[in-house]
Amino acid sequence: MISMTDDAGAAGEHDSGAPGGDAGSASAGPLVARTRQDLREALVRWTMSAPIASVAGEGPARRAVVMTMGALHEGHLDLVRRAREVAGASGQVVVTIFVNPLQFGEGEDLAAYPRDLAGDVEKLASVGADVVFAPAPDTVYPYGDPIVRVSAGRIGEVLEGEFRPGHMDGVLTVVLKLVHLVRPDVALFGQKDAQQLLAVRRMAADLDLDVEIVGVPTVRDADGLALSSRNAYLSGDERERALALSRALRAGAEAGARGAAEVRREASEVLNAATGVEVDYLALVDPITVDDVPDDHSGPALLLVAARVGTTRLIDNQTVEVSSQVT
Repeated sequence: MISMTDDAGAAGEHDSGAPGGDAGSASAGPLVARTRQDLREALVRWTMSAPIASVAGEGPARRAVVMTMGALHEGHLDLVRRAREVAGASGQVVVTIFVNPLQFGEGEDLAAYPRDLAGDVEKLASVGADVVFAPAPDTVYPYGDPIVRVSAGRIGEVLEGEFRPGHMDGVLTVVLKLVHLVRPDVALFGQKDAQQLLAVRRMAADLDLDVEIVGVPTVRDADGLALSSRNAYLSGDERERALALSRALRAGAEAGARGAAEVRREASEVLNAATGVEVDYLALVDPITVDDVPDDHSGPALLLVAARVGTTRLIDNQTVEVSSQVT
């Protein structure tokens, strides 16, 4: 979750706008903070002015944060638009851009992850971002590899956790640090990373974080493929094959009235018929606990899939309303 270029300088040297007010407009552009001090000054400046700005009538001004790893696409921008709505016209929207080394496992190329801070900042100027916090790793982890980390518990041991051991712990550790640094009233996360959203919500609840966690629906291309920074790695042929994921989810959702077993069967048939798609998992789980739902389950469930198409690993999910089928 999560670089202007390394020579862009600190925000104090390259301010492109002040937080709040017109800072998120396309003409001003967001302030870029590279250090903790830059960020702290931007937050304090808004906090001092927010009580006056909120008298305008739209309700209490709030600070909203969207945490990303950069390489922003329309799905990220939709999150920022939603954050602008949640924060209000006089609120503050902070976007963090940080490629977090803790969530990359063995065999995952951290150095190859796409980075385009200048391009990202340009995009964010058009969707209402006030501040971009783009720290270097030694700013987030000033003492090196952290000894104390957040554990995702059993949520981090299944699904993504089975194929990417330690990944969810790395996600929660950086999310908690960024919550402490940004001090938001609300944090917005995309529902495409459903397991991550659930883990963040449980961390906020279990550790009493004073922040509202909001999930925002997945943004898809017209052909149904969920937007992801990883889609850039797909060739034209691979992209066509990748559509099997969303087709499988739709087939499963349409089978919800016939019970959980049929949801799994219909989705599996689509994936089994697809060529060039190597499935890591297909699971129908409780949307609160991530436990597999039994065949007699009735109510909402979450259908998740992860698969490799070529060298690219993709994830997707769909909420399913399941009816109990008693024989």
